[in-house]
Amino acid sequence: MGTNYQYIPCALQEELRRIASAIVAPGKGILAADESPGSMEKRFSPYNLPNTEENRRQYRQLMFTTENLQDYISGVILHNETLYQKADNGKTFGDLLRHRGIIVGIKVDKGIVPLPGTLDEGTTEGLDDLYCRCGKYKRDGCDFAKWRCVLKIGKHTPSYQAIMENTNILARYASICQSQGIVPIVEPEVLVDGDHDIIRAQKVTETVLAAQYKALNDHHVFLEGTLLKPNMILPGQSSCRKNSPEEVAYVTVQSFLRAVPAAVPGIVFLSGGQSEEEATVHLNAINTINLKRPWELSFSYGRALQASAMAAWAGKKENIPLGQAELKKRAKASSLARSGKYVAGSIPPFKAEQSLFVADHKY
Repeated sequence: MGTNYQYIPCALQEELRRIASAIVAPGKGILAADESPGSMEKRFSPYNLPNTEENRRQYRQLMFTTENLQDYISGVILHNETLYQKADNGKTFGDLLRHRGIIVGIKVDKGIVPLPGTLDEGTTEGLDDLYCRCGKYKRDGCDFAKWRCVLKIGKHTPSYQAIMENTNILARYASICQSQGIVPIVEPEVLVDGDHDIIRAQKVTETVLAAQYKALNDHHVFLEGTLLKPNMILPGQSSCRKNSPEEVAYVTVQSFLRAVPAAVPGIVFLSGGQSEEEATVHLNAINTINLKRPWELSFSYGRALQASAMAAWAGKKENIPLGQAELKKRAKASSLARSGKYVAGSIPPFKAEQSLFVADHKY
C-alpha cells in the first residue's frame, strides 16, 4: 500500500477544525431542517396543509426566526430549496441564520436508491457533481454538509457489499467537502426497523463504524474536521424488549469507544424515529453514563425538535408564536440533555407522547 500522501494545508485544517468545534460548542446542537420538498408532504398531511413552496417557506421562517434559538442551536442543516428562499424581510434564510450566529449547513446527497445484488438494501446518489456543488455552497455561505447512508438489520443484512459501498461513498463525500472548506457530517445510519435486540444492534453498529473509519482513513480525511451523525444503539422497533435509558447509554458509548477515534471532535446523534422525550432522555443518559467520553456528545435532531412545533402551528398564522415556543422548548430540552442536566418529564411535548417512527425512513 502506498503511503506517499500529503495532509491538506495547515490553513484549511485550522478552518475545518474551527467550524467543527463551533458546531459542537457546549450546550448546543444542530437543528436538521433538510427535508426535501417531497418529504414535507408527510409532515403537512396530518394538518391538511397543502405542500406548496410558500407553505414550506412559512414553516421554515417560523423556525429560523424563533427568539433566542441561537442559545441552544449552533447549526442548521438546510435543503437546497431552503437555502435560497427568503424571509419576509427579504433576507435569504442562509443570511438570516448567519446574522444570528448560527452556522449554515447543507444536505448534499441526492437520496437513496436500490443497491443491485442485495436483499432490498440501498446506496446514496450525488457524488458526480459534488465537487462543483460544494464549491458553490461554500461561496454561498455554507460551512458544513450532511450526507446520509442507511444500513438495515435483518437475518442476512447488512451485507458486506452494502457496508463497503456506503462507507466508501461517505468517505469520498467527506474528502470532497474538505477540499472546499466544508466540514462533512458523516451519517452511516443503522435503521431501527426490525425485531432485533440491542446486542444485535450494537454488533452491527460497531461493524459499520469500524468500516467507516477505515474508509475515511483510506480517503485521507482529516478527522479533526469532521463530525459523526450516528444512530443511538436501540433494540429494533418491533423488539419485545425495550431497554432502559441507562442500558441504551452504556452500549452506545461502549460501542463508540471501540470504533470512533478520539480525534473526532463531536458525535451528533440522530433521533431515528424516537419520540421527542425518548430522544432527550437517551441523550441525557449518554452524557451522564460512567464511561470515558473523549468527544462532545450532542444532537442533530429533525423530528425530535420539530414535531411539537409543527403540531402547535398546524399551518395557521395565528399559531406562529405557539409553534415557536414549542420549538424553543424542545431545543432547550435537547441542550440540557446534551449537558447531562435534563430531568425526565420536565419539558413535556405539545401533545401526549407519541412515536415518530417511520418505517424505512427516507427524506
